[in-house]
Order: sequence, then structure tokens, then C-alpha cells
Amino acid sequence: MNYIESSQNNTIKEIKALHLKKNRDAQGLYFVEGIRFVSEAIYNGQAIVKVIISDKLQSLKGGEEIIERITAVCDDCSLVPEKLFKEISDTQTPQGILAVLRKSEFVFDSVIKQGSSVVILDSLQDPGNVGTIIRTSDAAGVSAVILTKGCVDLFSPKVLRSTMGSIFHLPIFEGLYINEIIGLLKESGYKIIAAHLNGQNNYYDEELSGKNAIIVGNEANGISEETAEIADRLVKIPMPGKAESLNAAVAAAIMIYEIVRQRNAL
Repeated sequence: MNYIESSQNNTIKEIKALHLKKNRDAQGLYFVEGIRFVSEAIYNGQAIVKVIISDKLQSLKGGEEIIERITAVCDDCSLVPEKLFKEISDTQTPQGILAVLRKSEFVFDSVIKQGSSVVILDSLQDPGNVGTIIRTSDAAGVSAVILTKGCVDLFSPKVLRSTMGSIFHLPIFEGLYINEIIGLLKESGYKIIAAHLNGQNNYYDEELSGKNAIIVGNEANGISEETAEIADRLVKIPMPGKAESLNAAVAAAIMIYEIVRQRNAL
């Protein structure tokens, strides 16, 4: 294992650069932090490029075990002083381990043809919402999650932490235009469902046991009028109380699990 003491070391500079989206995009790399998250990456066979370990990690519960596991699967491991680790960490109380991963690649057409349920995030901006929807989609067995152009960056540390490791469990696509996505899904036999204040039916009255794509709109503005026009169905979530709207992640979860309920009822 290498030992790095200087903040001017090239490896340290490379990881600091990955805090910016443009560098993550250019290199096809991102990083995750923490014992649990790095363990999930190992368990799910992610492409680990390099690992940075704080000298404090050995004293933490599970620290020695994770160091042994990581050195067995990654040739580029470096040990750094705790102070230096805090310089590259994105968390306030780092656990002392950070892994640089290569972004996974999936073939869109293949995933869509083989799948049966898709969640489309249309210009969502809140990292917590995006991460939570990905986690919910994973739990519900959704075939894929699609982030349109205008969404928050999938590989930002806040989004990654909110997924709780679910980013490793299902195909996720980003940077696509909503009208392009809907066109391709319709060609593959998907019914496009969008929550909207002018929805004709309550979401649970809609037939959702077939191939479906659910659109989750922007937190402030919902789905655009253009998107509403090309969706197959506009549905509503009843709100008999006084709140004017639901949190985007909550609304998504309600609709995603209605698909689960209907399919389990068959």
C-alpha cells in the first residue's frame, strides 16, 4: 500500500477534481465514501479504480476487515493521514475510506426491451429526492431509472449517499431528452403515466400491471405541458387534506408501489 503525505500528490489532486461534475463526466469516474458504501461497491462487483484509506480507519469497528477486502480487489490503494483525508472527503465526519469507481454502462434499448417498469425523473433538482426515488425503485424491482437533461447530477456525493447503495443495483440513465425517452418507450410498448393536477383518474384506478413508465416532475413546476400532452395517461393522487402538493419522492413511491400491488394481485 502506498503512503501519501502531501496534498500536492497527483492522486490527491485527481480525487479533489472529481468533486466537480465536469471532471466526473470527462473521466467517467466518481467516488463513494464510507465503510458501508465501499463494501457495497465491492459486493456488487463495481469497477474500483483506486482507494484512499485514512490511517484512522484501522481503529474503527470493521476497519481492518474492509482494508483486507479492498486490498484484495484493488491494486491501487493508498494510506493517508487523517488530516489529509478530510481535505478530499465530502462528509463532515468521514469514516476514513474513499473509493474511486468507474461509471457503469448499460445499453438503453436492451434494458428497455427486457424491462417492464421504468421511472423517469423530469428535471428534478433535489439530490435527496433523486437518491430516494432510486432507492425506492430498487426496492420495488423497477427495471430502470432515467434522469432527463436538467436533473441534478446522478454522481454528486449527496445523490449517491441518498441512494444508500441502490445505484449499484439497477440500470440508471442520465442526460436524455424527455420527448426522446417517451418516443423510445412507446415504441417498446410502454404506457406513459404522469401525475398531474388535471389527471383523469386516480392513480390506483389506472391499469398498471403491464409495461409502464412513470414520470416524476420537477419539485416546483411538475411536468411540463409538452410532456403532459405526449403522456398516455395523466393521473392524480387524491389529497383530501389541506396540503397543496406532495414531496416528489413520496409521490413517486406511492405510484411505484401501486404497480407492485397490482402485479402481486395477478
